[in-house]
Amino acid sequence: MNPQAKLISTTSLLLGTTITISSNHWMMAWTGLEINTLAILPLISKAHHPRAIEAATKYFLIQATASTLLLFSSMTNAWSTGQWDITQFTHPMSCVLLTIAISMKLGLVPFHFWFPEVLQGSSLSTSLLLATVMKFPPTTLLFLTAPSLNPTLLSMMAIASAALGGWMGLNQTQIRKILAFSSISHLGWMAIILIYNPQLTLVTFYLYSLTTAAIFFILNTTSILKLSTVMTAWTKIPSLTTILMLSLLSLAGLPPLTGFLPKWLIIQELTKQELTAIATMIALLSLLGLFFYLRLAYCTTITLPPNSVNFMKQWRINKPVNTLTTTLTTLSITLLPLSPMILSIS
Repeated sequence: MNPQAKLISTTSLLLGTTITISSNHWMMAWTGLEINTLAILPLISKAHHPRAIEAATKYFLIQATASTLLLFSSMTNAWSTGQWDITQFTHPMSCVLLTIAISMKLGLVPFHFWFPEVLQGSSLSTSLLLATVMKFPPTTLLFLTAPSLNPTLLSMMAIASAALGGWMGLNQTQIRKILAFSSISHLGWMAIILIYNPQLTLVTFYLYSLTTAAIFFILNTTSILKLSTVMTAWTKIPSLTTILMLSLLSLAGLPPLTGFLPKWLIIQELTKQELTAIATMIALLSLLGLFFYLRLAYCTTITLPPNSVNFMKQWRINKPVNTLTTTLTTLSITLLPLSPMILSIS
């Protein structure tokens, strides 16, 4: 990709995100989301193969539909109340349309079908942007409009996302699709607590983005795209592969790693709200995701590559690991002792 074009796309991406998260008017928020969509499309289709073009087309159609619904819901609310303020969202039909629009942008069930295909057709760096940065503006809009959203609809979508994200990830062999269904499952955890403690949704999103970014950086360094290549990574870079295993277990939410903190806090908050049945249900559904995380960790460090006559051994190489990868992996594993400080902030 042309460096100038890449710079323009990246700058536009940052500009659109900044406009959306800092705006108080629905038209400005919609403008930022549109800038984001147009900026990410060249990054998705830069590979110039049919899968990338298909992914860019699917992403554009879904995002355009979601933006249209969001604009329609805000205009309906403004027509009935005379308010364009994001926090002044009171019209019942507008609230339902807004929930559907933001769910489409995020990839919540039943509007999840585009997300795994788009991630599979994109490069690892673009997939990282789609799984983290592109979800930040819609999550911010959910945070700002949390008191106005329909709790029943949001809870049903959250439980369905946690269930389907874990269930569909069981049968995948492509790493990007596994991480896509992992993202859908984590979105269910974020949505279930949004009505009762919006700050906890942001904390969960930040920690999820941190862990996912660490995993994508490691995958990019080791050039791992599917389970069959994960099995040969141990012979090439054993230390980085061990860190990958710990990061995957952190994303699964196993103590004493960082990923345990948001799930612990969400279950605690649901119990305080006397929603013990929902807390139990979503905790049991997380076991589905834990299965494929453990399978990935098993393939990463315990499984030896095939040792046959026709198999060529991988050279053990010393690839340079940048400082950002080291920092992200450290934070994605060791932040649990800081939970009292995170609790005081949230």
